[in-house]
Amino acid sequence: MKLRAVLLALAAIVSGGVAHAETITVTHWGAAFYGAPYAVARAKGYFQQQGVNVTDFLTSTGGGTSVRNTLAGDLPFGEVALPAAVDAINHGQPLKIIAGGVNSVGDILWIAKKGSPLTSIKSLIGRRVGYTSPGSVTNMLILMALKAQGIEPSQVKLVAAGGIGANLAAAMSGALDAAMTGEPTWSENIDKVQPVFWVKDVLPANMTQTVCVTTDEYLGTGATKLRGLIAARRQGVEFINSNPDEAADIVAKAYSGDAALYRRVFRNLVSIHYWSDGRFDLEGMNRMVEGLQIVGKQTGPVDWSKIVDRSLLPADLASQ
Repeated sequence: MKLRAVLLALAAIVSGGVAHAETITVTHWGAAFYGAPYAVARAKGYFQQQGVNVTDFLTSTGGGTSVRNTLAGDLPFGEVALPAAVDAINHGQPLKIIAGGVNSVGDILWIAKKGSPLTSIKSLIGRRVGYTSPGSVTNMLILMALKAQGIEPSQVKLVAAGGIGANLAAAMSGALDAAMTGEPTWSENIDKVQPVFWVKDVLPANMTQTVCVTTDEYLGTGATKLRGLIAARRQGVEFINSNPDEAADIVAKAYSGDAALYRRVFRNLVSIHYWSDGRFDLEGMNRMVEGLQIVGKQTGPVDWSKIVDRSLLPADLASQ
């Protein structure tokens, strides 16, 4: 009987019935909620239902690192910062944007240690202010927020401080006067830090933070798996929207977080339509690209028709 089971398993592998375990890239996995739909998809078996066997996630501190991880991955699929993806493509990287990711900046803010005199974006003038990494969403957002308030970047000492945890630690230690954060780090440390400003109070909330990308080569050779990944992620988003409490529990386990706290955060994120089901929000994408224009990495608008490929999206999303 054991021999028969082994032979059946081998036959399934040969026929494609069992996929080997694979890893994909998700920016700030374990530290921010970009990865929530993937955590749910893994826990609920959606990846396997769609013919892929994703068991782990490669993370990074954001920006170009996530893009490089995607290019080097055994399964070249990643959810990465939109500005980083556009910048990489502009520099000749063979990438295509194949699905939408997170379409709101309603979770991002800049914080200072509790008791700090910093209480508004204008109070950042002359101060050391952190973001994650060059080319990241937070790099673009701080520049755009400063511009919206008539503050020149030279009036603030901007520091690429690393991941969300590193930003928090730098603010708490005094290495930075202010630093970026988001959920769940904000809610987990609300007794230790105070908001300096929320991005949504300075800029439009519907700005595309992340998109899903793949390589030009894999777009042709791995189309079936890519469709499966997009579909599984969509199932994860739909489950979160319909069952925010259970989804929060799943992600809390995956992130080693506080389930009760995650439940409160998820209800808020669902209310602001935080996660895209994969469709593109070109208006939100154009708003985020303004950050690249500010730093001189993008001249004029992006021609999305050249770098966005809708062919892997289900028909109801591709037509949006």
